[in-house]
Amino acid sequence: MTSYVNPPAGTHPPLDSPEYGSTALRHPLRTPIDLPQRLTEVTGPVLGDRKPGDLDADLTRQHDGEPQGQRIIVQGRVLDSDGRPVPHTLIETWQANAGGRYQHVRDRWDSPLDPNFSGLGRTMTDSFGRYRFVTIRPGAYPWKNHLNAWRPAHIHFSLFGRAFTQRLVTQMYFPGDPLFFQDPIFNSIPDPAARERLISRFNLDRTVPEWALAYDFDIVLRGTGSTPFESDDDVEDEA
Repeated sequence: MTSYVNPPAGTHPPLDSPEYGSTALRHPLRTPIDLPQRLTEVTGPVLGDRKPGDLDADLTRQHDGEPQGQRIIVQGRVLDSDGRPVPHTLIETWQANAGGRYQHVRDRWDSPLDPNFSGLGRTMTDSFGRYRFVTIRPGAYPWKNHLNAWRPAHIHFSLFGRAFTQRLVTQMYFPGDPLFFQDPIFNSIPDPAARERLISRFNLDRTVPEWALAYDFDIVLRGTGSTPFESDDDVEDEA
């Protein structure tokens, strides 16, 4: 059993981030209570025997036609706090389409929906902790947090580690995005090195000629090198 190692200060965003407007209404006002982990928290629940199918991991083949936009491959490894691969764990993703529009009733901005793209995927890591998705590069979108506010292109990830309490919800960004400087969600992470761990790496060697660009994104669930995560409230607020 791997003991939990607290990440360094500044790795994860504070619950109250003034520049991220909606946190003012949702952050806790009382000091959290630290509960010790017991056997039930570190041993279950166990995923059932129904695994995701091939189409779950290829968001470009889930409908009758081809979606609009640049096809990409997103791949990487899931690791624990000791750098060991986390095999056979569930990864779920959700994202906007190439125009920056989510297929969600609360998303009403003036960008068309794509009938051939739902933006939802899932897969299991293999025995070496590796995963792979085929999808469309998402577009930026406005979100009214501040004047002329636009979210950088990103993909949401939700995944479990070796135990139920090792759940991570995070976002993957793309290198060189010009919107990083004005995004309060990305910049709510105090440590610049931790912010860099949310940015994928372009991989020309894994790019498929005349078909799809490739990006690497490794995810560390816990410990000093963990991938910064967000709260469930943040997920609901932005979806």
